[in-house]
Amino acid sequence: MARDFTFDNVALVTRAVAEYLEAHHLAGQGVVVGYDNRFLSEQLAATVAGVFTGRGIPVYLTGRATPTPVTAFAIKEHRAGGAVMLTASHNPPEYNGFKFIPEYAGPALPHITREIEDNIHRLQATGEHEGGPAEMPPGAAAQKIDPRPAYFQHITRLVDLDAIRKARLRIIVDPMYGAGIGYLEDILAGEGIEVEAIHNRRDPLFGGSLPEPTGKSLGELRSLVLERNAHLGLALDGDADRFGIIDRDGTYIAPNLFLPLLYYHLLQTRGERGPVARTVATTHLLDRLARAFNQEVYETPVGFKYIGQHLLEKNCLLGGEESGGLSIRGHIPEKDGILAGLLAAEMVAARGKSLTGLASEVWSRFGRLYSERLDIHTSAEEKERVLGVLKDLYPPEIGGLKVERRIAVDGTKLVLENGAWVLVRASGTEPLFRIYVEANTEDELRRLQQAARSILGL
Repeated sequence: MARDFTFDNVALVTRAVAEYLEAHHLAGQGVVVGYDNRFLSEQLAATVAGVFTGRGIPVYLTGRATPTPVTAFAIKEHRAGGAVMLTASHNPPEYNGFKFIPEYAGPALPHITREIEDNIHRLQATGEHEGGPAEMPPGAAAQKIDPRPAYFQHITRLVDLDAIRKARLRIIVDPMYGAGIGYLEDILAGEGIEVEAIHNRRDPLFGGSLPEPTGKSLGELRSLVLERNAHLGLALDGDADRFGIIDRDGTYIAPNLFLPLLYYHLLQTRGERGPVARTVATTHLLDRLARAFNQEVYETPVGFKYIGQHLLEKNCLLGGEESGGLSIRGHIPEKDGILAGLLAAEMVAARGKSLTGLASEVWSRFGRLYSERLDIHTSAEEKERVLGVLKDLYPPEIGGLKVERRIAVDGTKLVLENGAWVLVRASGTEPLFRIYVEANTEDELRRLQQAARSILGL
């Protein structure tokens, strides 16, 4: 913020989005504008609204900080042509971001973002964007909306809150000072469920940390779950589209474990059927479950936009990614940490087991897998060298295991004879490689990590 993310640049990108909406005859339906709890978010949202209203495009402006999935849901509620969400999600407090959500209420696909980028370049080249950020013209006004009631009504149809109440669950919620404040705790409390919230006030500095609900950042939530003898700790990231879960014994439940547990719950406990969509970097335990229940698996590039596309087009029962995003059939094709947390509580209530207890049940039936991601920083020159190695990488074996398949959906993925796999992806923005490994034992995991680094010279 203040260097690249400025009022002028936000106005420029908004103009480019306005041109996209006009070109696709969506402008008349209006645009939802939402924002998170970051510094100057309300003022930036007013700038976005000013550009749209200045072009005669109706604006539905949220009256308070709003989660990304709720802003996306408001598109459906108001039959809008799309939404703009101002958020940097789980990134550091000095950042902000501009997210365009198309009319189908999921992340914009590459052909849409390319068109908007082309509009930006043309506006810059012609100088049409000059003149500073727009303000709402006299007589024009954005319509203030509160999407919470309709979202609450919708989300409670997707989750068995009655079971959670009957199980007398005690739940601690941590929205991490973000836009998710007042969602999980209000939904649960409204059903008479015992809930306590921490970090549920606005702090643009996020308590001096990142609003990212990982095992490393949820120490206070973990301590409180143990101290209060709670059944679950549920956390949200800065815009509440990602989830973090602490089990009753203080164990952090990683997304790569939670996704198979949820798919098992939907298939086994609810008795539903449908394919699952996962990214190339997400656990193959989902594949084992799908095979056992005669369901299909769709493997996508990394990015929830591809998961959302499969939820829309393939009628998937579940779509998810190892970085903490998921959605289910019947919901919008956008990742939703609020929904994830409520489903975690439903699972515990319905089965009368902790999540680690449910994990033991799943592992006993389908085997256990161990997953980990390594981030390897390099120089720019080193990155080019490794990219050259990856281009044709297809070794006969790695770590003493035969390579059975090479998948190039996103990065280079080598699937091994015993079901283990290694994926190497380059960051698109910095000299960094991510090495994902999934194996049948922890020893095998370490061996494959070392073998991958050796092959790549890292």
